Amino acid sequence: MSDRIREKLQILADAAKYDVSCSSSGSQRKNQNKGLGDASQSGICHTFTEDGRCVSLLKILFSNVCIYDCAYCVSRRSNDVKRAAFTVQEVVDLTINFYRRNYIEGLFLSSGIFKSADYTMERMMQVVKKLRLEENFNGYIHLKTIPGALPELIHEAGLYADRMSINLEMPTEIGLKQFAPEKSHQEVQKDLGLVRDRLIQLKDERQIIKHVPKYVPAGQTTQMVVGAHQETDQDVLLMADHHYKTFQLKRVYYSGYIPINQENNTLPAVGSAPPLLRENRLYQSDWLMRFYGFDANEIVDEKHPHLDLDIDPKLSWALRHPESFPVDLNRADYRMILRVPGIGVKSAQKIVQARRFGKIHNDLLKKLGVAYSRAQYFIRCEDSPSFQKELQPQQIRQQIVEKGNSKYVKQLTPQLSLGF
Repeated sequence: MSDRIREKLQILADAAKYDVSCSSSGSQRKNQNKGLGDASQSGICHTFTEDGRCVSLLKILFSNVCIYDCAYCVSRRSNDVKRAAFTVQEVVDLTINFYRRNYIEGLFLSSGIFKSADYTMERMMQVVKKLRLEENFNGYIHLKTIPGALPELIHEAGLYADRMSINLEMPTEIGLKQFAPEKSHQEVQKDLGLVRDRLIQLKDERQIIKHVPKYVPAGQTTQMVVGAHQETDQDVLLMADHHYKTFQLKRVYYSGYIPINQENNTLPAVGSAPPLLRENRLYQSDWLMRFYGFDANEIVDEKHPHLDLDIDPKLSWALRHPESFPVDLNRADYRMILRVPGIGVKSAQKIVQARRFGKIHNDLLKKLGVAYSRAQYFIRCEDSPSFQKELQPQQIRQQIVEKGNSKYVKQLTPQLSLGF
């Protein structure tokens, strides 16, 4: 690798670390004609570093030159940073060489918008096209869609990428107008709709045509910056819920704002840390919407527009709805069992299966993987006391929080004794 390529890689890989939407799953692309890589067999499960970098993908920008001036973006036009850009062949060569050395299992390719949206999207599409057709590369490829690009370019790119994504940037239009006035949610939603409609069309064609080309087999995602504007958690989750239902997204990613712009006084203070706890609560809420049957309006509402940072959103909902508890695990349906704090999807399935062979007792729950110390306040089993004194929601909250804190201190004690 030449010094110039190494310098470009350092610049453009560092600029790409702020995009957290590079998780990959769901692709069924298999190795064909003795090509390189296999997105299906390799599994492509990833871990992330603290700043969001994916350790198993070549995660880079095609270029960090950008015609837009988004206040929260490190690649904004007005930012005084070193600029660089790859050629199409350089990205292809890097991907193949890194893969052959077992450094990566796939490619995550994004870019600043240079010259125009069409020009940028065309260059990125050429990269994935060369990898698939000329290099016979069958590994995982995640391609960022450039907002406002021609539909023909987006459709063609979808034939070669496993996953595509386009960033909403900000949860609200007000925040977007303030910090990224050159962008709009309508433009992003139009491009999301193009991919969604094409997926639906090919799904219908697959019922009557034997061979239909693969098109974005791992679906599409989006990402929002959280904490740069004064949006509420209700604003964030309602926006995510709308896009899940309207555009059939695989994931919505929440990126805690990282203070990188000292010149804009309307942004949060430079000395403040990214809102990682809030980001975590949003992901937990997102999980409830996707796998636990919760509606966004149940998690946050006008009376509770912000998530509780001290307890997880599922426990918060349960404490706000004492009328729904206790849940009789021997009679309740699967949907209601899922809503019990301390019971996950797999544990709820095991409970439903186990009661086919006998009554559910308290001792059995721990064997089924239930967090009994949390769930005990919200359930009734066959051997639960008939006249057990009911605790008030505030008392339950206090006991769970205290147990959580004592557990944390207990885990920390050996480290403290060693001087860490």
